[in-house]
Amino acid sequence: MATEVARYWQHAAVRGVDLLRARFVTHRYGRHAHETYTFGLIEAGVEEFDYGGSLLRAGPGGVALLNPDMVHTGQAATPAGWSYRVLYPEVSVVTSIAAELGWQRGTPWFPQTVLYDPATAALLRRAHQAAEHGDQLASSSLLTAALTRLLRAHAAPQPADTGEPASRAPAGVRAVRDLLPERLDDAPSLAELAALTGLSQFALLRAFRRETGMPPHAYLNHLRVRRARQLLDSGLAPAVVAAETGFADQAHLTRHFKRVVGVPPAAYQRERHGTRRAAESRPSGQAPLLPAR
Repeated sequence: MATEVARYWQHAAVRGVDLLRARFVTHRYGRHAHETYTFGLIEAGVEEFDYGGSLLRAGPGGVALLNPDMVHTGQAATPAGWSYRVLYPEVSVVTSIAAELGWQRGTPWFPQTVLYDPATAALLRRAHQAAEHGDQLASSSLLTAALTRLLRAHAAPQPADTGEPASRAPAGVRAVRDLLPERLDDAPSLAELAALTGLSQFALLRAFRRETGMPPHAYLNHLRVRRARQLLDSGLAPAVVAAETGFADQAHLTRHFKRVVGVPPAAYQRERHGTRRAAESRPSGQAPLLPAR
């Protein structure tokens, strides 16, 4: 069986952009969402993922465009696995390019999730490769070109919010979503959440899954991983991060972290801190082409 490899790091020249290059065979992403956009280029094999209630596949040359905060999964569609390159630009990075293009239609949205566009794929590959090789001028220039191509060719206005029906279920889900970030290290029971919302446990489970795409316990672990990333970025050791975010131990953190990010916490932290040190040592005249946070 082919060895699985993955590298997750920060863009050295453009703040607010993470990158992943990986080959996976047996690895499976759990249900999760990113605060960023997700632009993935399949280089070999086929990835299969649930997104928006549909099971989609992307093969060689395919580009997957995932909007922020959309719950999805990810796994190999064939025994051979898949290899891909992924860029995760923050919303502010994409909207800054959109503003330069005169975009006046709200936050950009990508209605087509899997597409086969050789020009877009080539730009994404070149931008990713330049970032991997540490070429700051080329990587930032090519990233701007790739995002420009994506916006001009594939973006649309974000769908209007139709509003929630007047019922206890959406209000109960909101109450639970507000509570869970405060209880990362002291998870409430389902009975406690049901009492909070005035719903039965079954009704709450059904409503929460319908509104968020995952059950409360999975949503809580998703929040824990998101917080763990912040603490790892601050320099805390993985074992300390595990305790701070409510995981039983470092192994428990590692298992859930890898199912969301694709790499273990220690590898994630090592790469990101290495990239940050390289960026901080850059001469002051070598400024990023895209706005920094």
